[in-house]
Amino acid sequence: MTLQIIEVESKSELKQFIDLPWAIYRDDPYWVPPLKRDVRDLLSPRHPFYGHAQRQLFLALRGGTPVGRIAAIINHRHNEFHSERSGFFGFFECADDQEAAGALLREAENWIEAKGMDRVLGPANPSTNEECGLLVNNYLSPPFVMMTYNPPYYRELIEGAGYGKAKDLYAYWYHVGHELPAMLRRIVEKVQDKEKDLVVRHLDMKRFDADLEAVRTIYNEAWEKNWGFVPMTDEEITYMAKKLKPLVAPSIVNLAFVGGEPAGFAMGLPDYNQVLKILNGSIANPVRTLKALAAGKRIRSGRCLTLGVREKYRKRGIESLLFAMTWQGGIDMNYRYGEFSWVLEDNKPIHDAATRIFSAEHYKTYRIFAKPLTP
Repeated sequence: MTLQIIEVESKSELKQFIDLPWAIYRDDPYWVPPLKRDVRDLLSPRHPFYGHAQRQLFLALRGGTPVGRIAAIINHRHNEFHSERSGFFGFFECADDQEAAGALLREAENWIEAKGMDRVLGPANPSTNEECGLLVNNYLSPPFVMMTYNPPYYRELIEGAGYGKAKDLYAYWYHVGHELPAMLRRIVEKVQDKEKDLVVRHLDMKRFDADLEAVRTIYNEAWEKNWGFVPMTDEEITYMAKKLKPLVAPSIVNLAFVGGEPAGFAMGLPDYNQVLKILNGSIANPVRTLKALAAGKRIRSGRCLTLGVREKYRKRGIESLLFAMTWQGGIDMNYRYGEFSWVLEDNKPIHDAATRIFSAEHYKTYRIFAKPLTP
């Protein structure tokens, strides 16, 4: 059947774009359906991301039936921060169809090149501050909350369209157990003895706005030198905080202060993917919602999704203390295992700490691809 690539413009086309993964992953036991309303929000021009970004959505149709989708994205804030002219592709989903995948990627490339960009990176949905990276190994387990998942053949589709590796992102699995690892305990004791002005505490939900201000202070400074990092605007941080506030478990969100000044923070989340799996994209079904609420009370795993310390407070052991507090929070919540993700492949200090101190296993790799555009 003839392949057709169309720009998504109407409400019905947007619905097809959002609904497509349910056809792609129909028989995949490891895929976790996102809430459709969350995807719609991420794609909405009203999302604060699009205060400094543009996007165009494309659908691939065969005989009128959607078989693939892609978003072409230009994040002006990324380009200003990194002095680049890069575009991104994201929200990529496709049947095992190289012609369709190649055509979708070419449409995204053409749109990005027409905006004056000279290379394409991806996938990013829609940026590195949200879900990003393509899973390139270990497809036999579901993703943790806010991590991506895809079939093995996606890698072949993207590489078949001329893309190569830009950067790998690692995920670490660790067994929570009933107590902190001995080496981590010793490090924590040394840090506490040495750093008399250091206070590490759980997020205080009664002063959520004040703690959010501390996170704002830390976030954009702690990660500013990382590959691919883009500072979030105040509007983006506020939007994400509002989205995550109902999901937060304070015992696995910890802040560090030195002499009362914000120094670092670590954020964990319960693995709500176990709930999303039951909801199947919607909270409209009351039976599914009740089952999901019950499942939420039985969650026994979590993800540490961010840990950072401002540069002037590094190499003092604060990172280890933050992670230990988050780990202990998981113990208190009766967690059995967790994921620490994602970590840049060349972040050697974190890799060494993950394996040597935390006894964690590098078990999944996610890849950001790149392709230069014709000058």
